[in-house]
Amino acid sequence: MPQRPKLVLAGQLSVYPWVFEAAERAGIDLILVPRGDDSAESAGRAKAVVELLPLDVDENPEGALAELTDRYRREPFDGIMAGNERVVPFVARAARELGLTGLTDEAAAVVRDKRSMRQRLREAGLGAPGFVVIEDPDGWTDALTLRFPVVVKPANGHSSLGVIRVDDKDSLEQAVARAWKLVETHHLGAADGSTPEAGVLVEEYLDGPEVSAESLVYHGQVRVCGISWKGELAGPYFEETTLRAPAQLPAEILAAIEREVIGAHRAFGVTEGTTHTELRLVGGVRPVLLEMGARIGGGGFMHHLVHLSSGIDLAAEAMRIHLGREPLCWSEEPVPVGHVAAYQAPVGSGGRMKRIRGLDSVRNDPRVDYVVEAVSPGELLPPYPDHGGYPVMVISRHESDAEAEAYRAHLARTLHVEYEEQG
Repeated sequence: MPQRPKLVLAGQLSVYPWVFEAAERAGIDLILVPRGDDSAESAGRAKAVVELLPLDVDENPEGALAELTDRYRREPFDGIMAGNERVVPFVARAARELGLTGLTDEAAAVVRDKRSMRQRLREAGLGAPGFVVIEDPDGWTDALTLRFPVVVKPANGHSSLGVIRVDDKDSLEQAVARAWKLVETHHLGAADGSTPEAGVLVEEYLDGPEVSAESLVYHGQVRVCGISWKGELAGPYFEETTLRAPAQLPAEILAAIEREVIGAHRAFGVTEGTTHTELRLVGGVRPVLLEMGARIGGGGFMHHLVHLSSGIDLAAEAMRIHLGREPLCWSEEPVPVGHVAAYQAPVGSGGRMKRIRGLDSVRNDPRVDYVVEAVSPGELLPPYPDHGGYPVMVISRHESDAEAEAYRAHLARTLHVEYEEQG
């Protein structure tokens, strides 16, 4: 019997099941490097995990790399893949030093830094809003030259953390200070060079709905596997609650999105792996890239949207690429299953979570594939523009996009996060 390949999966939260299930389907054994906020008990129960390898990637990347290298010398593994945004540069460096498939250090740095992404897009002649880089909180006046409204955001944040719409110049200083405080609180930018330096970006607001594109990249060839509809996110904060796939858009707009996404991969130097790209459709028709992450989006749930709506087993294919193998969808045309929707209950006012009301009826609904609670009762959930995790994700399948939208509206009426009273 041939030996099963082994892949190091760094920083994938174990309560999110999708990547682990895909590894089991694909016959891939996982060596899991748990996230710092994961529990050993939960990580050890995750499917396909044959070994836990705790590494302090965030606080001591040099030590983590030394431990990983020692583990590789004792018993080689076949690949390494990032499970969250923050570990992307570490995974790229580890892949290079161990001779495994991965991003270049330069590409990993670009996709972790919105300043670099904006500059690369502009140099490539691709769409990009006007922007200004703020290097310290007192430099907020540099952005007064932009056309308002603007959006303030950490240069290397994630999940709408610290993203704030500002409608007039009088509110800009406060918004920059608030975003900068979140940069410091969440340590977005490390002095050791493992991530880009801290900073804040201010860019002109783009009016229009948002979409998400999930892609595979193999030897520089990009395949856009799925495009999802996120809807109108107007601010002042940009909490994401809804995605539906496949996006119901005219063929010419879908083609324009694909062109923009493929061009961005080339501009950023992303040649291997999987990516999650977010774009605005300006005026509802012109795609402009907001950001790209070199990992599966949404903690892994974007995999399921792609898997159902396109038939492509996105997470399994991403792991094959990181194992140095050609993805199956390069030679086999997948068959779509249907329409799929993801809903995340809004955080609202925030506080110490008591419970999520309405979950029992949702769990028993035959349309629902997954109910994933990522936050436990008693945990503190800050309100946006901070981000402490999604309280619950509900992923459902439907016969049509209209049914998916109707079910999203039903969930919005049904699910509510309740907080303990402040005494």
